[in-house]
Amino acid sequence: METKKVWFVTGASKGLGLSLVNELLAQDYHVVATSRNQHALAEAIGSHDNFLPLEMDITDDSDVAKAVQTALDTFGKIDVVVNNAGYSQIGTLEELTDEEARRNYDVNVFGSLNVIRHTAPHLRQQQSGHIFNIASIGGLVGSFPAFGIYCSTKFAVAGFTEALAVEMEPFGVHTTLVYPGYFRTDFLSKVSVQTPANPIDAYTSARASEAAHLNQINGNQPNDPQKAAELFIQLSKLDHPPVHFVMGEDAYGMLQEKIQLLSQESEKWKAYSLSTGY
Repeated sequence: METKKVWFVTGASKGLGLSLVNELLAQDYHVVATSRNQHALAEAIGSHDNFLPLEMDITDDSDVAKAVQTALDTFGKIDVVVNNAGYSQIGTLEELTDEEARRNYDVNVFGSLNVIRHTAPHLRQQQSGHIFNIASIGGLVGSFPAFGIYCSTKFAVAGFTEALAVEMEPFGVHTTLVYPGYFRTDFLSKVSVQTPANPIDAYTSARASEAAHLNQINGNQPNDPQKAAELFIQLSKLDHPPVHFVMGEDAYGMLQEKIQLLSQESEKWKAYSLSTGY
């Protein structure tokens, strides 16, 4: 009989994380779910015998270490880690303050690194496991006005995940970097997204992009979070899961456009590129 895996999911009180936790519990997995607010977790998910909701500040390394140890004390192991916690910071590079930019990095980048730092030793020692790092199609395509900082955090996630994949492979631990497109969650709602404290009116394209995301795209995203949750579970069962996984038809289309752009520009400037050798 298959022993049900133990999943450790961050950012679980809403969005893709919430959909995933609900599906995992429906399929009788053991689930450790973390959020900044334990009450929000309990309210959103309810009570289950194989469910451990934990309040955790992902930006606090010691708090993450404590949560990981509590998960191990409760279930004895961790099999799958999903670094899902994050938020979108809107604003051009000029108008965002140092504090706004660094906070986005603290959550989206250093938060995931905290989780990896404290779960990797257990996965490595048990010689098995799977780490899902949730980036964004914005971690492949950064040409969205007012989303430069957010996209750069996801580019960072992509970069360290590629290294993590080869670092963990010798220990039998799989790593999957997920690039989701637009999913119909509350990710772009005004209670989740952060807008600049000091917007600059001169950036008309940024304001238009901000308005489009908050007013038109929000609530009309083309992808179903329930299908994403089911897909995560499918991927976790594969003997050889992908390292790079683009999720959503919109994300796939943007990837193809980026590949074409890079190919065209690299060929256009090929002579220059090759001119630096001795």
